Amino acid sequence: MTATLTEAPPTAPPDGDPPRRRGRLTPYWLLLPGILWLLVFFALPMIYQASTSVQTGSLEEGYEVTWHVATYWDALSAYWPQFLRSVAYAAAATVLCLLLGYPLAYLIAFRAGRWRNLIMVLVIAPFFTSFLIRTLAWKTILADGGPVVGALNTLHVLDVTSWLGWTAGDRVLATPLAVVCGLTYNFLPFMILPLYTSLERIDGRLHEAAGDLYARPFTTFRKVTFPLSLPGVVSGTLLTFIPATGDYVNADLLGSTDTRMVGNVIQTQFLRVLDYPTAAALSFILMAAILIMVTLYIRKSGTEDLV
Repeated sequence: MTATLTEAPPTAPPDGDPPRRRGRLTPYWLLLPGILWLLVFFALPMIYQASTSVQTGSLEEGYEVTWHVATYWDALSAYWPQFLRSVAYAAAATVLCLLLGYPLAYLIAFRAGRWRNLIMVLVIAPFFTSFLIRTLAWKTILADGGPVVGALNTLHVLDVTSWLGWTAGDRVLATPLAVVCGLTYNFLPFMILPLYTSLERIDGRLHEAAGDLYARPFTTFRKVTFPLSLPGVVSGTLLTFIPATGDYVNADLLGSTDTRMVGNVIQTQFLRVLDYPTAAALSFILMAAILIMVTLYIRKSGTEDLV
């Protein structure tokens, strides 16, 4: 006789969801706090501002949603110089941050040795000081009659910058150069850190291989180092350009009425003029402009997948 084997009947799952189902839901439960945070502090305020931008009325009589989309065109027509100025200042500061930050990031990644941690601390140290205090310090650095302005006058640098329209006469404060210097200083760490992260990942053996193939140092940098660090360049430029475009503190403290950026206009419309629809419309126009420029920049650089 042959014995027949019978399978045991499946046991009933324990109370609650099966383990496999609970495992599938775990990532969503982990994402829930972040989703709620974005919903409460980003999505809902955005919806509120969007409704504000199409309202009409006054603060005394109250505002009402009338879908007055002409506010966008009126705001852009009235303040387009500030928009262009914001983009120009932010672009100039981003280029300066890249020119200053790349050599320093390269030094930290490949040449710093045992001084690497100390240099990294010095790069991050400004974050321990208030953004406002750091900007106010530049008023002392660039003060009329100070050593910096005196040195620039001695070297006749201010003659060139005045001819270019960056400064006015023998002073630097209340000029475009002062605003760009403040933006560059305040956002320089945002450029250095992504660059260092990208450069630090490069295998040093690639440089040795380039040297074995008789590549000169500049050729090695152009063919090996810079292409591999391009994700860091893109990340750093985005982290610098985006907040610099909407900044208003540097233009307010280091500039003048002729150097006002769109952030200053938005602040004034919200807090002084109390024209909330115009301020909200300006905010959305700025956000849309940045989104378009960033999208085109990422596609042009070929780094849609930032790693």
